[in-house]
Amino acid sequence: MMEEKLNELLEAMELTELEDDPLTAYVLSSVTERLLNETNLSALPEGLACMGAELALGELLRLKKSMGTLDIEGMNLDAAVKQLQEGDTSITFAVEDSSSPEQRLDALIASLTTDRMREVIRYRRLVW
Repeated sequence: MMEEKLNELLEAMELTELEDDPLTAYVLSSVTERLLNETNLSALPEGLACMGAELALGELLRLKKSMGTLDIEGMNLDAAVKQLQEGDTSITFAVEDSSSPEQRLDALIASLTTDRMREVIRYRRLVW
């Protein structure tokens, strides 16, 4: 289930080349083991599939970036639109984004990985 969610996430983010990467299977296995160790369950519940897929994607991106094998140029890391004009209507967003594509990638990785294990508490089973 988590593998399917990860593949859906990779497709949505236009990162389909990572689906067949050997590191993807390794990271997915590593995240699964970490979640199982944290919850003390024998199988992952369906409720952790999306969170696990996001965590696996964050770990995969961090690993590929640290190895220097992540193609940042091929990723769509453009900032959000600041101004939109349609006919006589114009909308300008107050957000000023002066960050580089690499900084936006780091922010994405952080949002996918930081403090995610806190969500596992609901599924945790005590072991005596």
